[in-house]
Amino acid sequence: MKVSIITVCYNSKTYIQTTIESVLSQTYSDIEYIIVDGESTDGTIEIIKKNESRFESGRLKWISEPDHGIYDAMNKGIRLATGEIVGVLNSDDFYNNSLCIKMIADVLKDPNIDCCFGDMRYVKPENINKTVRYYSSSRFHPNLFRFGYMPGHATFFVRTKYFERIGYYKSDYQISADYELLIRFLYIHKLKYKYIPSVLIIMRNGGISTRSWKSNYILNKEIVKACKENGIYTNLFILSLKYFRKIFEFIHVK
Repeated sequence: MKVSIITVCYNSKTYIQTTIESVLSQTYSDIEYIIVDGESTDGTIEIIKKNESRFESGRLKWISEPDHGIYDAMNKGIRLATGEIVGVLNSDDFYNNSLCIKMIADVLKDPNIDCCFGDMRYVKPENINKTVRYYSSSRFHPNLFRFGYMPGHATFFVRTKYFERIGYYKSDYQISADYELLIRFLYIHKLKYKYIPSVLIIMRNGGISTRSWKSNYILNKEIVKACKENGIYTNLFILSLKYFRKIFEFIHVK
């Protein structure tokens, strides 16, 4: 069962080598790695080219061309994917260990399971051994979307066929197209999911959704929009309640 991993990048020279290394380190052998670059100018493309020979023939695909944002680029990668399973690995993130894709594949060998997800650690960009936040998906239920809670998108792997059936990421969202897509997949279409009780992704702190108060405002406005488009009632006040829960993600760092 082939697993397609998609990395979207733009001027990602600083961290993309670590991301590539984490894919190469996986013990699961049937992996297709797709890199969608937005015409980087900082040396990212040279790093990708340097690593081409380290992948078995046909295991690495990459393109570099203009896009209409991160979600448009993700959609390009998904359309290039030939694996039965697909997931996204951000260009400054990496897998927790060499067994992560094997754990995912083992879960999705069950034909009754459509998708899976696990936990994430947020670390300091300058010190990846320092965990600053622990994001657990263990308590996720589709009814929690209205409260601003979703499983960690970076850990989400799903059968590729569902993108064609249900739809791709909506590129009119700046930050929350992943939230909207997960609502459609898990709440509207009720895909059967399984939680993996393990850290799958290490994420460097400071992503697009947490950079500033403005980013957080856009994030929450788009979550309200995503819920409304899919028949879920919420508002900014309801979403604000999630920050009480988030406190424990920082206090109970594991």
